Amino acid sequence: MATITHTPAVPSQADRNRPKRRWGSMIAGLAILCVMLFPLYWMINTALQPESGLLEVDAIPHSLDLSGFSSAIGEQGTNLLTSLAVALGAVVICLAISAPAAYALAQFKLPGTKVIVFGTLITQMVPGIVIANALYSAYVDLGLVNSYFGLMLADSSLGIPFAIVLMRSFMVAIPREVIEAAEVDGAGRFRTFVQVVLPMSRNSLITAGLFSFLYAWSDFMFALTLNTTDDVKPITLGIYQYIGAHVGDWGSVMAAAVLSAIPAAILLVLAQKYIAAGISGGSVK
Repeated sequence: MATITHTPAVPSQADRNRPKRRWGSMIAGLAILCVMLFPLYWMINTALQPESGLLEVDAIPHSLDLSGFSSAIGEQGTNLLTSLAVALGAVVICLAISAPAAYALAQFKLPGTKVIVFGTLITQMVPGIVIANALYSAYVDLGLVNSYFGLMLADSSLGIPFAIVLMRSFMVAIPREVIEAAEVDGAGRFRTFVQVVLPMSRNSLITAGLFSFLYAWSDFMFALTLNTTDDVKPITLGIYQYIGAHVGDWGSVMAAAVLSAIPAAILLVLAQKYIAAGISGGSVK
């Protein structure tokens, strides 16, 4: 009876080099990550050493001094709350306008849909200073200067074009049969939109809302142009004025910057999976 011997497979050169490439990619990725996160680390490091000058900060803090954060909260706490209120209001206005617009462009056979979508993309290329100067004249006539609603309305315009394009690409993928089934059951267009389309578009809604929040939270141009008093002062404008008043106290300035970054960082972490699904969902039909 003949015996069959199995010759062990000899790994190819590519297989032998694969672990080396994997380690090389990991090291390169870590190096790039360290370079990108170094400004954040230095900002936190400077905030924990408020008594040191900008050029005298130690690479590693020897003791944790939170006096800079106490000073920043005392002087910038109101501005943080103002930014939070304005950003949340901008999100509500942005979604209230962009969601119905995206649904109409996605499901209704409107003439010139592609032209409208292209024009929406073009609006994002207009410099912010041009829009801010144009809005100021209109705001003076409407009495919206130095008002919370005026700043919410202006900041929402930063996220509306992106939200329309994002949600339209997602709503196009919604099967027409689902919408027709709701209409056959007696639901009108508004009820179908609210009870069927919006729940199915949850990921894109969260993604659009988050980006709208970030646009409004980081806005500086509208805050500077549309406010002539300190009645409505977001954190971006507060830090700008804070630097001028505390140019020698960089610990407090950096502490205020750290505090301003915390809400955005928390939202990004909490909504990470929704962002990935919302951005990629519209490309899968």
